[in-house]
Amino acid sequence: MNKITFFTRFEQDILAGRKTITIRDKSESYFQPNQVLAVYTNETDRFFANIKVLSVTPIHFDDLSEQHAQQENMTLPELRQVITDIYPQEEWFWVIAFELVS
Repeated sequence: MNKITFFTRFEQDILAGRKTITIRDKSESYFQPNQVLAVYTNETDRFFANIKVLSVTPIHFDDLSEQHAQQENMTLPELRQVITDIYPQEEWFWVIAFELVS
């Protein structure tokens, strides 16, 4: 099974179904729909869930919308700031939509 990591601060939103997408740079654009991923915390590499990839869609930073923010359980300004903090030099991203699997 492939692996993906999330910052610990997103764990509860993922487990509660409030976070249903993740926005990543090109280095993580290889995930495929229907692929099941083991989810670990970025900071401590602790497993906490499995997710199934629903879609992987390219997007330009300027095209991020309120819908993306809602799927991330954030406001649009918060989402833009988080992405800028993590990927300061990037303009193109991949929206990975997912659902929890048991």
